[in-house]
Amino acid sequence: LRPPDGGSIEVAGVDVVRHPERIKRRIGVQLQKTALFEELTVRELLGLFATLYLTDARRSRIDGLLDRVSLTEKATARVSTLSGGQLQRLSLAIALVNDPDIVFLDEPTTGLDPAARRNLWDIIGSLKAEKRTVVLTTHYMEEAEALCDRVAIMDYGRVLACDAPRRLIAQLGPAATIWATLDGPALDEAALRSLPGVTSAQFVDGEVELQTEDPETALTALLQRVRQAGGQVERLTVTSATLEDVFLHYTGRRLRE
Repeated sequence: LRPPDGGSIEVAGVDVVRHPERIKRRIGVQLQKTALFEELTVRELLGLFATLYLTDARRSRIDGLLDRVSLTEKATARVSTLSGGQLQRLSLAIALVNDPDIVFLDEPTTGLDPAARRNLWDIIGSLKAEKRTVVLTTHYMEEAEALCDRVAIMDYGRVLACDAPRRLIAQLGPAATIWATLDGPALDEAALRSLPGVTSAQFVDGEVELQTEDPETALTALLQRVRQAGGQVERLTVTSATLEDVFLHYTGRRLRE
């Protein structure tokens, strides 16, 4: 939309500055919010966008798109009558109307209820299965972890880290943290650190914190040690690192702060 002030960029092997029209035919875009012609029916709107792309606007193809995004029953409904989730699915159908190789989705599930979000996840998963490239922006870390092969952590326009989700999480260190509140005699920290699978340990005022790469082994060993010492566990929590922890690690703050 704007000429670059420097540098170069290629998408799917196409120089987007020299051949902008060529690349526009190969990409689809779903914005977080899109102004649509509300008095048209759902089928009419998709047909309109198909003609704008100079692509196949036959009813059979439009109905295929409607089926893909679970809007067949709304084909003759006016756009103004659709719910938030239905509008998002319609926007996704518009992004697919030119059969793109690359699809850009800008926070497609923001504001949707859990069922609507899962429905969109399934559609995005089907795009991946067809070997299409999906570029997804989201502030839902569980969404990125579930859908993305690679995740870029961005802050103020800068990419701070980019890798597979599991690798980003693994870079934080131990796979899990075990928290236990004990009733009984104090435990020796050195003995706790020597437990199988434990990488570090703290014991303060009846609270045990263990860092571990093997939570199952470490937890079993901890429970045995507590019983041997004549104590018992009052409360137990096991937490694993998440992509939100990765975001916090690189940016120093939680999402949306």
